[in-house]
Amino acid sequence: MASTEEAEAGAKAPKKNVSYPLRILYCGECTLPVEYCEYMPNNDKCKAWLEKNLPSEFGKIYLSEKSPEGGDTGETDKKGRQKRGGRGNIKIKKKAEPQGVTIARVQRNKKKYVTRIRGLATYDIDLEQARKFFANRFACGASRTEEDEIVIQGDVTDDIFDVIPEKWPEIDEENIDDLGDQKR
Repeated sequence: MASTEEAEAGAKAPKKNVSYPLRILYCGECTLPVEYCEYMPNNDKCKAWLEKNLPSEFGKIYLSEKSPEGGDTGETDKKGRQKRGGRGNIKIKKKAEPQGVTIARVQRNKKKYVTRIRGLATYDIDLEQARKFFANRFACGASRTEEDEIVIQGDVTDDIFDVIPEKWPEIDEENIDDLGDQKR
């Protein structure tokens, strides 16, 4: 019984060399304690805020990362350091040059077909507006399935060749390719 009382007293006793209540400093950018800023995706903004508003804490945290030899420990390298949590670095997609529009008739069931259109996004055409236009024009369902693909329910390949240049004059009829029947 005496050992349990000692264990409870030891757990509740304040630590020596620590002044209570604890004073915790929070970052103005990420609103976390400044010790955790290095794990956030916007670490550079946190560093700038900390250097501007709390230079003494900045010196304690970031200047202590130098190794005794004078070089970096490698934690601040910008090469391919993986950050914990978050989405990581977002890759910016390059603008593709218009290559042409492809139309294919895809068999869904034995006698049911859908029409697949690819390549409209390379001409800076809003795919959501194009999907709504096709759905209203052909009185059927149309959906956007991939980044640059619209699927129209039904076989409307013959009509598409006339409709696309009529609606979007920047697409010539020569730039529209028919891939014919395809499997899913």
